[in-house]
Amino acid sequence: MTGRLSPPEGLTTIRDFIRWGASRFAEAGLCFGHGTDNALDESAALVLYSLHLPSDSLNEYLDSVLTLEERLETAALIRKRVRERKPLAYLTGQAVFAGLPFYVDERVLVPRSPIAELIEQGFEPWLEASSVTRVLDLGTGSGCIAVACAFAFQNSEIDAVDLSSGALEVAAVNVAKHGLEGRVRPIESDLYARIPDRTYDLIVSNPPYVSRSEWKSLPDEYRAEPEMGFDGGESGLDCVQRILAGAAQRLTENGILVVEVGSSAQALQETYPEVPFVWLDFERGGDGVFLLTAEELYRYNFGNRT
Repeated sequence: MTGRLSPPEGLTTIRDFIRWGASRFAEAGLCFGHGTDNALDESAALVLYSLHLPSDSLNEYLDSVLTLEERLETAALIRKRVRERKPLAYLTGQAVFAGLPFYVDERVLVPRSPIAELIEQGFEPWLEASSVTRVLDLGTGSGCIAVACAFAFQNSEIDAVDLSSGALEVAAVNVAKHGLEGRVRPIESDLYARIPDRTYDLIVSNPPYVSRSEWKSLPDEYRAEPEMGFDGGESGLDCVQRILAGAAQRLTENGILVVEVGSSAQALQETYPEVPFVWLDFERGGDGVFLLTAEELYRYNFGNRT
């Protein structure tokens, strides 16, 4: 116990520590959004992780009494969340995306894109799952989109592209974790620069889309993530425009492009007012994701406009 603060007096059960953690998080004004969206859920997730209990076991163990060692470890982790203001996933090394578990660390953004909902639905009605054979994931980060697509499209091969070698190391861990080495290929490339000469039924991307002014105003939890994953230039659209410019020639005839642009959605629409972006809706929350077909990408010829 040397070097560790004593656990707060009077706290003995899991219920006690979840309540205490939630109070500390609210008191410190922490920001959520990396797996949970409120102090109570965040505290519950952190306490269960500290005790090596599954996330669905809360009700079963809520009134269990912790040992002294467990109390020390749990209190230390709660204090660390307050002190360092890192996202929960970086403290646990775990994140869930599209119902699948992933390893994460500070080399990648924490998986949280609403695109997960589209993957779970197989991108219906725009795609037929059985006919999707090739997918390109631009800016793969942890590999969560690529891996989830491999499960959604059982007949497919996925090229998972990122410019960050560190991110690709994390992606490789997750590809191996899910036994997909033969189907998901991490590729170090600046978008399309070094990808194979082939076409894809689906190009999907959650690229950097935050303007530099917006980046400076983000809470500490977001600024703990790699800036490279956010920086979309002055307008937030630098990477998005390059994706649009190269997508048409890399899509099959009936292929689609799906890109998350988040807070830059209005700027994108103002930049291309004549383009009929399909802005997708999500039952579980989220916005700023557009869809364009290969036909539309050819028609508006983005490659000659950026």
